[in-house]
Amino acid sequence: MTAPRITVNGTEAPISPAAPHTTVLDFLRERGLTGTKEGCAEGECGACAVLVARPGTNEPTDWVAVNACLLPAAALDGQEVVTSEGLATPGPAGAPGALHPVQEEMAVRGGSQCGYCTPGFVCSMAAEYYRPDRCAHAEPAEQGPGTGPGPEDGPGPRHGADPEHGPNGFDLHALSGNLCRCTGYRPIRDAAFAVGAPTADDPLAQRRAQSPPAPVATEYVRDGRAFLRRSTLGETLRLLRERPDAVVVAGSTDWGVEVNIRSRRADCVVAVDRLPELRELRFGPGAVEIGAALTLTEIERRLDGRVPLLAELFPQFASRLIRNGATLGGNLGTGSPIGDSPPVLLALEASVVLADADRERQVPLAEYFTGYRQSVRRPGELIRAVRVPLPLSPVVAFHKIAKRRFDDISSVAVAFALDVEDGIVRKARIGLGGVAATPLRALATEETLEGRPWTAETAEAAARVLRAEGTPMNDQRASAAYRSAMLGQSLLKLYAQTTEAVTS
Repeated sequence: MTAPRITVNGTEAPISPAAPHTTVLDFLRERGLTGTKEGCAEGECGACAVLVARPGTNEPTDWVAVNACLLPAAALDGQEVVTSEGLATPGPAGAPGALHPVQEEMAVRGGSQCGYCTPGFVCSMAAEYYRPDRCAHAEPAEQGPGTGPGPEDGPGPRHGADPEHGPNGFDLHALSGNLCRCTGYRPIRDAAFAVGAPTADDPLAQRRAQSPPAPVATEYVRDGRAFLRRSTLGETLRLLRERPDAVVVAGSTDWGVEVNIRSRRADCVVAVDRLPELRELRFGPGAVEIGAALTLTEIERRLDGRVPLLAELFPQFASRLIRNGATLGGNLGTGSPIGDSPPVLLALEASVVLADADRERQVPLAEYFTGYRQSVRRPGELIRAVRVPLPLSPVVAFHKIAKRRFDDISSVAVAFALDVEDGIVRKARIGLGGVAATPLRALATEETLEGRPWTAETAEAAARVLRAEGTPMNDQRASAAYRSAMLGQSLLKLYAQTTEAVTS
């Protein structure tokens, strides 16, 4: 193994002497790349966003925006990173050069106010700028005065157009993880909707046609602590058998917060995000199998809506910056009762495939959680994949109740998957989050629904049962009474939505 190194803005930089827990953010700032900022250290503000070259969906390489405050620098061993400084074209002998088109639009349209958040916005915008299908699949939105999100917003899409996609195909959800404290969102949106397509000689656009950096085995040890990455699943599982105390990370969207906010340190961290065996997505005759180390963004783009309930989940799961790193394996591995994916996977009757150095076993997700942040996963076991049985139920919905529309923690999350034939509920599966020490199935409500006509009376009776499911608690996000009320309301909303769909 060679000494760990990261290619930053085209130049290789050794990770040493950084400690194994050092974040990409601190690694970059220590090298004078101070455009990358720390705002929250939790992945919520996006001031730290940078671009990383990753395996592409439609081309060999995608430029993906990630939170540099969460990733350990060692996790990018052998990888390519571009910061806000690296987007501009350098001038001769170190003189200032030409701004990147995204930077240019942000400047001329007033998208940079205090400037603190601007580099992060620019990197997130650049990732969307280089999305291969952005312009090819966009339909221009007709523009007109005074029809934006608010009366003060001036020009914007006319009624009927999608206000979250620009005439250039730019998806504003790409910026959902970036926070502007000066409330300069309008000019930032204008800048995003003004960028064109990359030119033929754009080096970062050209880079997409080449393969991304291959994963490398990493063994980085300093001061008695180690960051390790093995090349295969078998090697990783043998390592975990030897080191059952190791912390396993993929996107590090949970562990990074523990390191930054709670000053957690681990003697051994094992990375699994680049293991090929954990990055497969396969449709079989009876199930779709999703690799545990695929990011949520990768899953979303590869599925392309073929699992509608997951398609409803993805836009509501944190932000694009987080989804670019977060994995199903990580969301299930933490065992959090407020994770957004478990309710959906419970409604889909998913199972987890657990692997250790000797064997694999399949566990229904309904039997996986055993207590608060506890599961049946044994020391030395990894979640290799999630299996969703086929065929899928046709009536589905995911309702997330939170204080913000996007990029927030659930107060309550409810996922529905129903089979309704000839007006009768033949099968009902309901997953709940935020109302107990673990995610859970609403078994009593399912039993109330099954075999009964899908009518307002049935929905109201089932809603009364659903309000009593779980053991909701009072906390800063919501009261127990509110959570119970939202459970019942979610079922009534589902009925209203399905009735509207049938009659419209």
